[in-house]
Amino acid sequence: MNPGNFSEIAEFFLLGLSEDPDLQPVLFALFLSTYLVTVLGNLVIILVIFHDSHLHTPMYFFLSNLSFVDICFTTTTIPKMLVNIQLHSKSISYTGCLTQIWFALAFLGFENGILVAMAYDRFVAICHPLRYNVIMNPKLCWLLVLLSFLISVLDAMLHTLMALRLSFCTNLEIPHFFCELAHILKLSCSDILMNNILVYVVTGLLGVVPLSGIIFSYTQIVSSVLKIPSAGGKYKAFSICVSHLIVVSLFYGTGFGVYLSSTGTLSSRKSAVASVMYTVVTPMMNPFIYSLRNKDMIGALRRFIFRTTSFP
Repeated sequence: MNPGNFSEIAEFFLLGLSEDPDLQPVLFALFLSTYLVTVLGNLVIILVIFHDSHLHTPMYFFLSNLSFVDICFTTTTIPKMLVNIQLHSKSISYTGCLTQIWFALAFLGFENGILVAMAYDRFVAICHPLRYNVIMNPKLCWLLVLLSFLISVLDAMLHTLMALRLSFCTNLEIPHFFCELAHILKLSCSDILMNNILVYVVTGLLGVVPLSGIIFSYTQIVSSVLKIPSAGGKYKAFSICVSHLIVVSLFYGTGFGVYLSSTGTLSSRKSAVASVMYTVVTPMMNPFIYSLRNKDMIGALRRFIFRTTSFP
C-alpha cells in the first residue's frame, strides 16, 4: 500500500456503530432524539440561570458554561452521523475529519476545566464559607473559565497540528461514528511515536492532574463536613456536592474507560460503542442530574415556565 501525505487524501470513511442496514433507522431515531434532548435540556438550564437572579452565583455560572460546552460537544459529533445515515453515506472529508478532531478535543478539554472549577467552588463554599464571596468573585470565575478555554484550545491545536504530519495508507476506514484521534493514529502509516508521547503527556497533565485536584478538594470537603455537629448541616453540605460528584464520575469514568479500552484488548467497534457514553449519554444526563437533585434549580425552572407560559 502506498502511503500519501494528508493533503493527498480526499476523505475518510466513518463506519459508525453498525453496518447492518436494518439498524440504521433505529440508530438515526435514537441519536436524533438523544441530540434533541441534550440540546433542549442544556439550553433550558442556560436560559433559567440567565433569567433568574437568584441563580447568579459562581456555582450556576459554571453550570451554565458546562451546559454550553455539552451542547457544542454533541453538535461536533452527532449531526454528521445523522447526515451520513440519512444520505446512506460514510464519507467525511479529511478537512472535516481534522476539524472534528479539533473541536471534539477543545470542548472535551473545556468541560474538564469547568468541572475542576466547579470542584474548587464547592471546596471554597464548604471549607471557607466566611471568605466565599471574597474568594469566588466574578473576576476569578471569568478567569477560571477563560483559562480552561485557552488550555483546551492549545491542547486541541497541538494534537491537530501533529496529525497534519501523518501519512495514511489506502485503508481509510474509521470504525467509529466520528473522527476520534486514537482511531486516526491507528490508520497512519507514519511513525506515531511523537503523537503517542503527546497523548500520554497531555492525558497526565490535563486528565490525571485535574482529577487529582478534584479528589483532593473532596477529601477536604468530607473532612470539613464531618466536623459539622448537626446531622442536618452535614446533609445540606453533602447535598450541595452530590450532583457535581455524579457528573464527575460519569465524565472521568467513561472517559478513562474508553481510553483504557482503546489501548487494551477491546475491538475498535466495541471501543466506539463505549465512546457513546462520554460523547452522547453524559451530556444528555447532566441537565437532569443538576435539575432533579437541586431545589433551587427546580424552583427557578418553575418560575421560568410560569413566566414563559403566562404571556398572552
